[in-house]
Amino acid sequence: MTLRPPTLFFLPFLLFPLAASHNITRILAQFDDFSTFNSLLTQTQLVSDINSRRTITVLAVDNGAASSVSSRPTDELKKILSVHVVLDYYDDAKLHKLPNHTAILTTLFQATGLASGRNGFLNVTNMGNGQIAFGSAVPGSSLVANFVKVVATRPYNISVIQISSVIVPPNISGGASNHSTSPTAAPVAAPAPANATRTPTLAPSEDAPSPTPDAASPSDVSNGPSPADAPADAPASDTPVASPPGPMSPDGSPAGAPSNNADAPAGDSSAAERVVAGAGVAITMAFAMLGSLQMS
Repeated sequence: MTLRPPTLFFLPFLLFPLAASHNITRILAQFDDFSTFNSLLTQTQLVSDINSRRTITVLAVDNGAASSVSSRPTDELKKILSVHVVLDYYDDAKLHKLPNHTAILTTLFQATGLASGRNGFLNVTNMGNGQIAFGSAVPGSSLVANFVKVVATRPYNISVIQISSVIVPPNISGGASNHSTSPTAAPVAAPAPANATRTPTLAPSEDAPSPTPDAASPSDVSNGPSPADAPADAPASDTPVASPPGPMSPDGSPAGAPSNNADAPAGDSSAAERVVAGAGVAITMAFAMLGSLQMS
C-alpha cells in the first residue's frame, strides 16, 4: 500500500505524541540501583503523574537512600517523593550553568496543592568545583543532597538524575497536608473555644430577649397551654396580639357593655310604667263613659 503525499505530511504529527511519551518505570527498571526507588514510585501511584508530564526531571536515589524512607506511611512517602519530581527539564549542562549559580525549582508536590509555605520548592546551588547541591527551599533548610550523575535523558522531555540522599522538607512528617492544616488547626482550635464560649453567650443572649418578651410571655403562658411551640416566634407574634386585646377589653367591652346594659334596663322600666299608666287612664275613662251611658 502506497501512502499518499497528504498522509506522509501528517505522519510525523501523528507519531509525535508517541515519541514524546515516556515511562519512568521502564527507564528505572534498566538500573538495579534504583529498584527500591522505582518500587516506591509505583507504591505511591506517582508513576501516572510522572508519565503524564511532558517536561520533567526525576531526582532518583539509590536503594540505600530510598530504604531510609521506605517505612514511612504511604501518604507521607508520596509527598516526599513528589518533592523529587521537578516540573522542568534539567540535565548536567543546565545544572552547571545556573544563573547566579542557584535556582528555585518547582516540584510536583507544589502542583498538588498540598504543600505549605515553600515545602513544594527545591533549592539547587552550584557550589563550585563541579559540585551541585540540592535541598528544600524552606528558609533555614540545608543543602542535604549532592548531584551524582545523569541516569537517563530524553532532551527537553524527561531527565533522570541521581542525587546522594532523599530530601525531606521540614514539617512534612505526618503529611504536608497536616503541616498545612496544623497551623490552621491551631487557630481553628483557638476560635473553637471562642465559638464554644460564644454559644453560651448566645444562649443567654437568646434568653435575654426572652425576658423582654416575658412581659408578654406571662400573658402568653397564661393564655396558651403550649408556649414551647415557638420560643422565638411565640413571644414575637404573641406579644403584639396579646397586648392589643389587653387594652381593648378594658376600654371597649367592659366599659361599653355595662353602660349599655345599664341604660337598657332603665329605658325599659320607664317605658313600661308609661304604658301601665296610660292603660289605667284609658280603663278609667272607659268605665266612666259606660257609667254615664247607663245613667242616661
